[in-house]
Amino acid sequence: MNIKHNPYLDVQKAAQLYSEKDGVEVKYVCTSSTSNYGASAADIFFRETPHPEFGNRYFGLYNDSQGRLMITNADRIEDLNFDMVEVNDELHYSQHRHDFRGVGNGVSIDGGRDYFRVAFIDRDSFTRKTLKIKDGVFVETVSINSP
Repeated sequence: MNIKHNPYLDVQKAAQLYSEKDGVEVKYVCTSSTSNYGASAADIFFRETPHPEFGNRYFGLYNDSQGRLMITNADRIEDLNFDMVEVNDELHYSQHRHDFRGVGNGVSIDGGRDYFRVAFIDRDSFTRKTLKIKDGVFVETVSINSP
């Protein structure tokens, strides 16, 4: 699956830092709101084993309104749907409810985990897919050929 991500941070550097710090492999998963109504997103990371102190397997890194790097439990990410469009063999998703973005071929998406809105010139220029995250990996749940 060729999913196009738009992370905020250097996610390879962050994954390496937390892998070394925690002594377990940490990998980047996506950049998303962790709620249906979230108007901002975090870079989401996954570890196979629960954190020994906090018990979560997913965590999010984001900058708060004062520019400070913050960390949050992101285990809820597995409960959410990712409505995506496939354009030119790349899957694209909106990161949060106000993340309107053009993805190519005259196709734009919006809505994050809250709603799915797609604008397009040619209905045949994309395929709609719904994915979920399970154990740190995107898995396809539904494919729809029209909006």
